[in-house]
Amino acid sequence: MIDKRVGKRIKQRREELGMTQEQFAEKIGVAVNYISTIERGASFPRYEKLVTILNALQTSADSVFCDVLDHCNDYRASRLSEQIEKLPANEQKRILGMVELMVKQAEENLQ
Repeated sequence: MIDKRVGKRIKQRREELGMTQEQFAEKIGVAVNYISTIERGASFPRYEKLVTILNALQTSADSVFCDVLDHCNDYRASRLSEQIEKLPANEQKRILGMVELMVKQAEENLQ
């Protein structure tokens, strides 16, 4: 399960950078097949190769492991904030209103 989510994040970031699997494999010095197996979750890179992958993707470990780690809410909140900022003002207002309501309800549930 973890490998598939991590692989999905690696693929997503590679695509955001506009790289094909072939280009990415060449950049980090591995076979295309290796990249494919990681992105599908069929294998997981060893530590040294994972660091190479993260550096080549110009990303943090938090961004790749954000949905498999229990303690990365700061990263997720920051990422959501960045995504919301890119939306039109009316959509930002609508989303923030919903979030404020949910926070208020959560606070009330804690009391």
